[in-house]
Amino acid sequence: MAASEELYTKSARVWIPDAEEVWKSAELTKDYKSGDVSLQLMLEDGKNIEHKLDPKTRNLPYLRNPDILVGENDLTALSYLHEPAVLHNLKVRFIDSKLIYTYCGIVLVAINPYETLPIYGTDIINAYSGQNMGDMDPHIFAVAEEAYKQMARDERNQSIIVSGESGAGKTVSAKYAMRYFATVSGSASEANVEEKVLASNPIMEAIGNAKTTRNDNSSRFGKYIEIGFDNRYRIIGANMRTYLLEKSRVVFQADEERNYHIFYQLCASAHLPEFKALKLSSANDFLYTRQGRSPVIDGVDDTKELCTTRNAFSLLGINESYQMGLFQVLAAILHLGNVEIKDRDADSSVIPPNNRHLMAFCELVGVTYQDMSQWLCHRKLKTATETYIKPLPRLQATNARDALSKHIYAKLFNWIVEHVNKALVTNVKQHSFIGVLDIYGFETFEINSFEQFCINYANEKLQQQFNMHVFKLEQEEYMKEQIPWTLIDFYDNQPCINLIEAKMGVLDLLDEECRMPKGSDDSWAQKLYNTHLKTCSLFEKPRMSNRAFIIQHFADKVEYQCEGFLEKNKDTVNEEQINVMKASKFDLLVELFQDEEKATSPTGHVQGTGGRTRLSIKPDKSRDTSSKEHKKTVGCQFRNSLQMLMDTLNATTPHYVRCIKPNDFKLAFSFDPKRAVQQLRACGVLETIRISAAGFPSRWTYQEFFSRYRVLMKQKDVLADKKLTCKNVLEKLVQDQDKYQFGKTKIFFRAGQVAYLEKLRADKLRAACIRIQKTIRCWLARKKYLRKRSAAITIQRFTRGYQARCLAKFLRRTQAATIIQKYQRMYVERKRYKQKQAAALAMQTILRAYMARQKYQALLREHKAVIIQKHVRGWLARCWYKRCLEAIVYLQCCIRRMRAKRELKKLKIEARSVEHFKKLNKGMENKIMQLQRKIDEQSKENRLVNERLVSLESSYTVESERMRGELSRLRGVEEDAKNKANQVSSLLEELERLKKELSATQQEKKTIEDWAQSYRDEMEKMVAELKDQNGLLKKEKDDLNRLIQEQSQQMTEKMTRAIAEETQQLETDLNEERSRYQNLLSEHLRLEEKYDDLKEEMALSSNVSKPGHRRTDSTHSSNESEYTYNSEYAELEDGTRGREDVTRGIDTSLTLKLQKRVTELEQDKQLLRNELENREEQLQRASAMARGAELEYESLKRQELESENKKLKHNLEEMRKSLLGNAATGAGAPGSPAYKVLLEQLSASCEELEVRKEEVLILRSQLVSQKEAMHHKDEKETMTEPSVYKDDVSKLKDDEVKQAYVGLKDTNRLLEHQLQTQRRTYDNEVESLRSELQNVKEENNRQQQLLAQNLQLPPEARIEASLQHEITRLTNENLDLMEQLEKQDRTIRKLKKQLKVYSKRIGEMGAGQTEGQTSPGQMVDEPIHPVNIPRREKDFQGMLEYKKEDEMKLVKNLILELKPRGVAVNLIPGLPAYILFMCLRHADYVNDDQKVRTLLTSTINSIKKILKKRGDDFETVSFWLANTCRFLHCLKQYSGDEQFMKHNTSRQNEHCLSNFDLAEYRQVISDLAIQIYQQLIKCMENILQPMIVSGMLEHETIQGVSGVKPTGLRKRTSSIADEGTYTLDSILRQLSAFHSTMCQHGTDPELIKQVVKQQFYIIGAVTLNNLLLRKDMCSWSKGMQIRYNVSQLEEWLRDKGLMTCGAKETLEPLIQAAQLLQVKKKTDEDAEAICSMCHALTTAQIVKVLNLYTPVNEFEERVSVAFIRTIQTRLRDRCESPQLLMDTKMIYPVTFPFNPSCLALETIQIPSSLNLGFLTRV
Repeated sequence: MAASEELYTKSARVWIPDAEEVWKSAELTKDYKSGDVSLQLMLEDGKNIEHKLDPKTRNLPYLRNPDILVGENDLTALSYLHEPAVLHNLKVRFIDSKLIYTYCGIVLVAINPYETLPIYGTDIINAYSGQNMGDMDPHIFAVAEEAYKQMARDERNQSIIVSGESGAGKTVSAKYAMRYFATVSGSASEANVEEKVLASNPIMEAIGNAKTTRNDNSSRFGKYIEIGFDNRYRIIGANMRTYLLEKSRVVFQADEERNYHIFYQLCASAHLPEFKALKLSSANDFLYTRQGRSPVIDGVDDTKELCTTRNAFSLLGINESYQMGLFQVLAAILHLGNVEIKDRDADSSVIPPNNRHLMAFCELVGVTYQDMSQWLCHRKLKTATETYIKPLPRLQATNARDALSKHIYAKLFNWIVEHVNKALVTNVKQHSFIGVLDIYGFETFEINSFEQFCINYANEKLQQQFNMHVFKLEQEEYMKEQIPWTLIDFYDNQPCINLIEAKMGVLDLLDEECRMPKGSDDSWAQKLYNTHLKTCSLFEKPRMSNRAFIIQHFADKVEYQCEGFLEKNKDTVNEEQINVMKASKFDLLVELFQDEEKATSPTGHVQGTGGRTRLSIKPDKSRDTSSKEHKKTVGCQFRNSLQMLMDTLNATTPHYVRCIKPNDFKLAFSFDPKRAVQQLRACGVLETIRISAAGFPSRWTYQEFFSRYRVLMKQKDVLADKKLTCKNVLEKLVQDQDKYQFGKTKIFFRAGQVAYLEKLRADKLRAACIRIQKTIRCWLARKKYLRKRSAAITIQRFTRGYQARCLAKFLRRTQAATIIQKYQRMYVERKRYKQKQAAALAMQTILRAYMARQKYQALLREHKAVIIQKHVRGWLARCWYKRCLEAIVYLQCCIRRMRAKRELKKLKIEARSVEHFKKLNKGMENKIMQLQRKIDEQSKENRLVNERLVSLESSYTVESERMRGELSRLRGVEEDAKNKANQVSSLLEELERLKKELSATQQEKKTIEDWAQSYRDEMEKMVAELKDQNGLLKKEKDDLNRLIQEQSQQMTEKMTRAIAEETQQLETDLNEERSRYQNLLSEHLRLEEKYDDLKEEMALSSNVSKPGHRRTDSTHSSNESEYTYNSEYAELEDGTRGREDVTRGIDTSLTLKLQKRVTELEQDKQLLRNELENREEQLQRASAMARGAELEYESLKRQELESENKKLKHNLEEMRKSLLGNAATGAGAPGSPAYKVLLEQLSASCEELEVRKEEVLILRSQLVSQKEAMHHKDEKETMTEPSVYKDDVSKLKDDEVKQAYVGLKDTNRLLEHQLQTQRRTYDNEVESLRSELQNVKEENNRQQQLLAQNLQLPPEARIEASLQHEITRLTNENLDLMEQLEKQDRTIRKLKKQLKVYSKRIGEMGAGQTEGQTSPGQMVDEPIHPVNIPRREKDFQGMLEYKKEDEMKLVKNLILELKPRGVAVNLIPGLPAYILFMCLRHADYVNDDQKVRTLLTSTINSIKKILKKRGDDFETVSFWLANTCRFLHCLKQYSGDEQFMKHNTSRQNEHCLSNFDLAEYRQVISDLAIQIYQQLIKCMENILQPMIVSGMLEHETIQGVSGVKPTGLRKRTSSIADEGTYTLDSILRQLSAFHSTMCQHGTDPELIKQVVKQQFYIIGAVTLNNLLLRKDMCSWSKGMQIRYNVSQLEEWLRDKGLMTCGAKETLEPLIQAAQLLQVKKKTDEDAEAICSMCHALTTAQIVKVLNLYTPVNEFEERVSVAFIRTIQTRLRDRCESPQLLMDTKMIYPVTFPFNPSCLALETIQIPSSLNLGFLTRV
C-alpha cells in the first residue's frame, strides 16, 4: 500500500500514470473501501474515469501532497515522497516560480533554464556567504558555502560532484562554484590566484568543449579541479585532472555537431596578421571542421572567443611565442586532415606529389615532406631477424593519418593542462582543498560504443559512492536521535561494478582479447556470452545481434555495439610517424613527444600534472619500463584513474549537484516530464527519495511541532514540558505507534503522516472559519436590519415634517400679503409728502447759498492780496541775504588761501634746511617729549570734543524743545486755516450745485410728468439687463479667477517640484561625491592596514633587523605623519624594527613590487637628505655672515634695554608711590590719580615701545646688509650703499676713522629713513586735510542748495524742512560721536589689557635685572613689594604646559592606555579632546611650530593605533569618534575664523589660536574622523548582522500568527524563540546600548542621527535581501510580522527623538515588501495598486517577491503567472537598476556639522586617575 486506506476518501487527490505526461493528477469522486477493485476518479479537465487496481499487488495510486507543500525548497519536506510528487514539485518551481535549484536531501538539483539569470552576481555571493545551507533558497552558492564552511570547521577536505547529461549545465555549475570560492576566500598573495583559477575555464572550454546536438558548449572530457587553501582558508593555487578526452571528435563529427571550439576560433581569426603564416581559411575548407555541417553557433563570435582564450593564456603565464606555437600545431592538424590519400593498387596507397596541405603541415611542424608522405602510406614490421616496410591500403592509411591527428591533439591537450597546472601551483604549503568534479552523466544512445561504456562505468562507481554516503547520513541521524535502527533496503550496484571490472569481467576480457594476435570484436563478444550470459543476471544478449551485449545499469539497460571496442582500447599509432615527429625542428612539437616511446598507447584520457594525487598513464621512469607497461590499454588506464578518483572522493566530504536537462530543444523554461524523469532516475535523485521514504522522512523539532499543531490541542493538554505535550497529543491523534518515533530533539514521522496531520489541522481551522463566518454573517444581517428600520423611521419623520412646513408656509404667506398692502399704501402717502417738503427746502437753500457766496468772494480777495505782499517782501530779503553771504564766503576763502600759502612756504624752507634735520634727530628724549606732548594735545582735543558734544547735546535739546513748541503751534494754525478753507470751498460748491439743480428743475419741471412712467419702465428694464450682465460678468470673473488661481497653483507646484528635484539632484550629487571621497578614504585605510600587516609578517619572518628610521621633518599628510610616528614609536618601545626580507612564501610579483617601492622610498629619502644638507649649509653661511652684525646688534640692544629698564623702574616707583599714597577705597577706580598716572605711563610706554621696535628693526636690517655688502663685494644688486661709499671706505686707512665713518653713514641712513617717515606722515596729513576741506565744501554747497529750496517753500513747510534737516544733521553727528566714543572705549580696554601684560613683564624683567645685575647690598637697599598692581587672583588661560620629553607619556596615558569602560566613564564627555587642545594652545602660545606638529602627529597616529588594536570594540571606537569630533570642533571654534566664532563668549574668543593656521590639519583630522566613523559602522554591523535575520524575519514576535511549515533535511533556523535565539527585543536592546554609549561619550546629536540612519539601513537591507532569497519567508503572515517589527523600530525612534533623522525612510523598501506580501494579488486593479505602492522596490524585487510568495495555510492562494506578467508589463517603463539585492556594504556619506562647546577651557579640571600630573595649568 502506498499509504493508509482511510486517506482515500472523496475529494482526495491522487497521481495516476500517463503515457504523455508520465503522471497525471486526479480526484476521487467516491470513497475507497477495502476490497474495491477500482477507483472512481475525475481528471483535472473534468473527465470521469475508472482506474483499475493491479489484482496482484492491489497497490493504490500515489496520494498527492497538500497544496501548501507544493513548491518546497527541499523535496524531502514533502509528506508523500514518490516520483510524481518529486516531478510535480520540480515542475512548479521551474515553470511557475522560475526557480532552477531545488534540494533533495543532500543533493542540489539544478535544472538548466537555457536563459541567462541575474542570480550569480557579487551581491548574491555576499548574501550567501556565511549563511547556513537551509536558511537560504537552494543555490549552487549555498552548496559551495557549505563545502567551504565544513572545510574550515571540520578541517576536512571537501568535494563537489557535479554530474548530469550533456547540456544539463554541469560546466556552468562547476564554473559558478569556483567563482564563489574565488570571491569569498580571496588569495593569500597579490598574484591573483583566484583570477588564474577562473581564467583556466575559457582555455579548457576552447580545447575540450564542442557543440553537440544536445549542447552548444558540451564538455567532451571529465575534470576534477582541486582548489588549494592555506591555513587561513585563502586560495593559494589549484590543480586539474582530466579524464577520457573524446579524441575521435578531432577527426569525425556527426550532423549538427562541431569539432572542438579552438579550431573554429582559429579559422574565424585567419585574417589577422599574426595568423597569416598558418595558411588557414574558412572552417568549411577543412575536413576536420566541416563534417557536422554546422560551423557556426548562434550568438557566439569565435573571433572574440579567441581573444578571450589568448588573454587567459597570457594571464596563466603562457607567453605569445608559446601561444603561436600551439596555434601552429592546431593549424597543422587541420592541414593534415586535408591530406588526400589515393589508391595505388588494392594493397597500397600514395599521396600525390606536392600536396599543398601536406606541405603546409610539414612546414608548420618542421618535418620533411618526403618522410611524412612515406610513413603516412607505409608501416614498418619487425621480426626477430629482419625488418619489413609494408605499404598500407588507402583505408588503413587514412585511419593512420587520423590516428596521428588524434595523438597530436591529445599530446597538445596534455601539454596545455600541464602548463595550466604549473601556473596554478604555488610554493605555499597547502592546508586543505575543495575539489570540483565536472564529469559526464549517464549516457544511452541508439548506438553505444566504448566511450559510453567507460562513461557509464564511471557513473556506476559514483552512484555506489553516493548511495553509501546517503545511507551513512541516514544512519548517523537515527543514531544521534537514538531512534531504533532498522536496515533500509537500498539498491547496491556492486554486482554491476564487478561485472565490469572484476577478474574475467568485461574490461579484463577486453584487455585479454587485445593481447591476442588475431583478436577481434566478434571473438571478444563470444567470450562475453560464454562467461557472463548464464552466470550474471545483469548481462544480457540481444535477440537479433551477435555483436552486441546489454548491461543492466542502475539507471537503465544499455545495449553496447562491440564494433570498434578493441581498436579504441588499443589506440595505437604508427611508430615511424612518431619518430618523424620527434625529429622535428619545431621545439614545441619535440617537447610534446619527448616522453614518447615506441608503440605508445596515447592517452585515452588526459591526466593533470602536479598535485598530491596526480594521475598519469605515462611510464614511470624510475622503473625498468617494459613493453607490457607501454602497451597498457585505455580501459586499464581509465580503471586505474577512476579508482584513484574514488579514493580521493572517499577521503573527502562529498557534496552533490545533479544537473537536469528540461528539454531537448534548448527552449527557455520549458519542461519535458519524460526527459526529466529519465534523468532523475539516472542521477540517483529518486534513489535518495526512496531511501528517505523507507525510514522516517519527515522530522520536526518539538518546538516546531507544538507551534504548528497547537490548534489541535486543548488547553488542558498544554503542559510546561513541550516534549511531553507533543507525546500526549500524538498518541491521541495517531493510533499506530509505528507511524512516528520520538528522538532526543525531534519527532520522526513515516511518509504520509504529516499530510494526515495537515488534514486534521485544516479541518480544525475550517470548522473555526465556519463558526467565525456564521457569527459575522449574523452580525452583518442584524446590522442591516437595524439600518433599514432606522431608515424607515427617518422617512416617516421627514414626511410629517414636510406636511407641517407646508401648512405653516400658507399661513405665513397670508399674513405677509396683509402687511405688504399696509406698507404699500403708507409708502405712497409718505412719498407725496416728501416731494413737497423737498421743493420748499430747495428754494430756501438756493437763496442762502447766494448770500454766502457774495460774502466769501470779498474775504477771498483780501486774503490773496496779503499773500502776494508777503511773498514779494520775502523774495527781496532773500536776495539781499544771498549777496551778503557770497561776499563774506569769498573774503574768507581769499584770506585763508593767503595764510595757507605762507605756511606752505615756511614749511618748505624748513624742510630744506639742515637745521631742521638736526631738530628732528636731536635725540630720542626730544622725540619722546614731543610724542608725549602730542598725546597730551590729543587728550585735550578729546576733552574739548567731549565738552563740545555735551554743549551741543544741551543746545540741541533746548532748540529741539523750542522747535517742537513752535511746530505744534504752527500746525494748529495750519489746521484751523485748512478747516476754514474747506468750509468755504464746500459752501461754494454747494451753492453752485444748488444753482444747477434749480435751473435743471425749472427746465424739466414741465416734461417730467409726461415721461416719468416710461422712464421708470425703461430704467427697470435696464436695471434687469444690467443685473443679468453683472451676473454673467461676475461668473466670468469667478471663472477667470479660479482659472488664474489654478494656473498659478500649478505653476507654483511645478516650480516647487522643479526646485525640489534640482535640490534633490544637487544633494544626490553632493552625497555621491562625499561618498566617493569617503570610500577612497576607507580604501586608503584598508591599503594602509594591508601594508602594515605585510610589514609585520615580513618582519616576523625575517631574521635580519635594521634600526628604525626617524624623520626629521613632517608634513600635513596623514600618511607621512603616521610613518613618522610609527618609526619614532618603534624606536621608543621596540628599539629596532626587522628588515623587510622576501621569504619563500611570498609571491614573486609581490616581491618585485615591494622591491620597486623600497627603491623609490630610498631615492626619496636620499633626495630629502641632500636637500636637508643644502639647507643646513645655507643656514650656516647665513649665520656666519650675520654673526658679526648680530653681536653688534645684541650689544646695542642690551644698552637700550638697560636704559629702558631704568626708565621703567622709575615709572614703576612713581606708580607704587601713587598707589601707596592713595590707599583709600576708590584709589584704583577710573578717574583717580593712580589710575591717571597708570594710563599716562601706559600710553608713554606704548609709544616708546613702538618707536624702539622700529629703530631696532631698522638698525638690524642696516647692519646685516652692511655685513653682506662687505662679504659680497662683487654682487652689486645686494649692496644698499652707493659706489662712492665703497671708494670712501677703501681710501680710509685708519680703523677708527673707518668705523666712525661707517657709523656716521648708518646714522645718516637712519635719519634719512626717519625723514622719509615724517614726509609720509606729513603727506598723509595734507591729504586728510584736503579731503576734509573737500567734505566741508560739499557740505557747504549742500547747505546752500537746501537753503535755496527752503526759501521757495511756504513758511510752514520751510520751518518743518529746516527742523527736519537740523534733526538729521544732529543725529548723524551724534552717531559719529558715539562711534568715536566706542572706538575710544575699545582702545582703552585694549590698553588696559596690554597694561596688565606689560606690568607683569616689567615685574619679571625688573626682578630678573635685580637678581642678575645688583649686588646683595643693592638688594637690601631696594625693597621688593610682593604685589605691584592690585588685581584679582591668578586667572587660568585654558592652557596646559608640558615638556617635550613628556609628549610620549601624554599620548600613552591619554590615548593608548585609556579604557572607555574604566576611567573614562566618569570623565567629562570629550575630556581627552579638551586636554589635547589645551596642550596645543600652549604650544601655539609659545610659538613652537615643532611642538604643534609633533603633538598633532602623535595624536593622530595614536588614535589610529588604538583603533587598529581595539577596532572591534564598539565602545572604544565610539569613544574616539566622539573625542576626534570634539577635537575637530575645538580647532574650528578657536581658530579665529569669524564663521566659527559666532556662538563664542568673549572669554572663549580670547582663547583663540594666535600664531598658527591649522586648516590643513583640520582636514586631516576630518579624514581621520571619517575613517573612525566607517570603522564604527563596520563594528556595529558585525554586532547587528547575526541578530537581524533572526530578530526581524525568523522570530515570531506575534505568537501564533504564522505556523511553521514542514522542512526537509536542510533544516532552516528555527523561528521559535529558544535560548540563544535573537529576537526583536535583542535588536532593540542593542540599538539602545549603541545609543546610550554614544550619548555617554558625548557624540554630536547630528552624528548620532547619521549613525542611527546607517543602522536602520543595514537592518532594512539585510532583512529585505534575506526575504528575497528565502521562499519560506514570503507569506502573508510573515508580512504581518515584518510590519509589526518595523512599527517597533519606529516606536524606538520616537522614544529616542530620532524620527527626523531619515532612518524611517531607509526602511521603506522593507515596508513595501511586507505590504506586497499582504495585499490582494488577483485583478488588474490590484496590479495597479501594487505598482503605485511599491515605488521604493525595483521591478526585479517585486517580481521576485511575487514568485516566492508561498501560502502557509490552505486558505491562502498562490500568485498566478498571468498576474506576475501583468505586473512586469506595467513596470516595463521604469528606469532603474536591474540589481536584485540591496547593497548591504553601502555607507551613507558622513558630515560633521560644527557643534561649538559652551564649556570654558579655564574651568576644566584634570582628574588624577588619568596620571597626567606632569601637565601644568597656565
